[in-house]
Amino acid sequence: MNSIHQAATYRKIHCRTLILAVALAYACWAAVLSWADPATDLRIATFDTDATPPVGSFLAYDPCTGKGELGLRARGLVLTGADKPIVLCAVDWIGIASEGYDAFRQTLADAAETDVQHVAVHTLHQHDAPGCDFTAEKILKECGVTPQRYDGTFARELLQRLGQGVREALAQSQPITHLGLGSAPVREVASNRRIVGPDGKVGPMRGSSCKDAALRAEPEGLIDPDVSLVSFWNGDAPVAVLSYYATHPQSYYRTGIANPDFPGIARFLRQLAAPKALHIHFDGAGGNVAAGKYNDGSPENRLALAERLADGMRRAWEATERMPITKEDVRWSVLPVALPVAMHLEATQLQAQIREAKSMGEAEDAARKLGWLQRCEAGYCIDVSCLALGRARVLHLPAELFIEYQLAAKAARPDLFVTMAAYGDYAPGYIGTTVSYEQGGYETSPRSSNVAPEVEGVLTEAIRELLAE
Repeated sequence: MNSIHQAATYRKIHCRTLILAVALAYACWAAVLSWADPATDLRIATFDTDATPPVGSFLAYDPCTGKGELGLRARGLVLTGADKPIVLCAVDWIGIASEGYDAFRQTLADAAETDVQHVAVHTLHQHDAPGCDFTAEKILKECGVTPQRYDGTFARELLQRLGQGVREALAQSQPITHLGLGSAPVREVASNRRIVGPDGKVGPMRGSSCKDAALRAEPEGLIDPDVSLVSFWNGDAPVAVLSYYATHPQSYYRTGIANPDFPGIARFLRQLAAPKALHIHFDGAGGNVAAGKYNDGSPENRLALAERLADGMRRAWEATERMPITKEDVRWSVLPVALPVAMHLEATQLQAQIREAKSMGEAEDAARKLGWLQRCEAGYCIDVSCLALGRARVLHLPAELFIEYQLAAKAARPDLFVTMAAYGDYAPGYIGTTVSYEQGGYETSPRSSNVAPEVEGVLTEAIRELLAE
């Protein structure tokens, strides 16, 4: 009996142990499922799509005759778990404008199952790269002109692949537990393009490259020297690194070879150095900033500029501070704004310029301006948005914005980590400050800017409101 009783006791203990083990396993599995539930927690999906055009299609100025070792990319992420999905996308193109910009945002919104106001699309503004403007394309065709750089055939093909890439990425999204913030100065890359003379007017421009020794000897001028990094982490593993730096991205161009220029090389170098995370680069408010002081246009300078930018990114990465992040730390704010149209834009005049243009470039420029004018007259507003991530604020603005806007945003909230992506909707062209239109110069000339000087007040107020929230 003792042995029988002892066996029964062992069986009871074994059953209780088994029940406890099963219960513990179930509880752990339930915790894992809850932790990984995309409906309740913060998650990120990253996407990376080839945006290199085929040979024979048009780049910004010339036909594409070949591809370089580094192609063009459309990279981004979808952030889910905090209200509606948020999509950020950076494209290695010169610009995406008007209905083309609408199409990119709508495609990404549909793929991510969100609305267009939660989508920010930006270009890096490389010049050996294509552009997109479906409105200009339509106007040219209506005028009997066959588009070249605004032929949207490849753009529409890219949109299909981009949407599919986002859907596939969402199926492989990862939890996000930490946010990383870091910044560091970039040395000997950026310089202000506009040199103001004693008369208060802008003289010769020190552009992306400059062979004039006297102009190159001038001081750097007004720039934002820092590259800012925003990174997302799953535990100790980085998932995505977003970098922001304000300058025109050209070392030299019109090669016929589609390439991402020195920011793309810098991004590639950092991808090699930290391969676990997708590196996504955004151009800041670099409308009046370029590499002219440090670049004479020689091909060898491309690598030098890339290495200097990559070095700044490395130091910003090493200086990154990590902090926990939850969905409560994430907010998305949008302000639709109507930008004041430049007084020199007149529909009848622009239509005549298209018909009488002596070159395709003139016709396409007039069509882009006419499209912008027509959309503004129909009540079009540009979405200025802000992504809040804990103490970080990432602003998203249109076109070739002057550096003053970025510096003013940072100065407005010194208590926060503020950075900016420009080159959203490309249709407005250069966006200067009020005084810059009085100073003259290429950027604020009727050729280059499609907005009025009052634009500064509109955008400054929008930035102030977004940062005040």
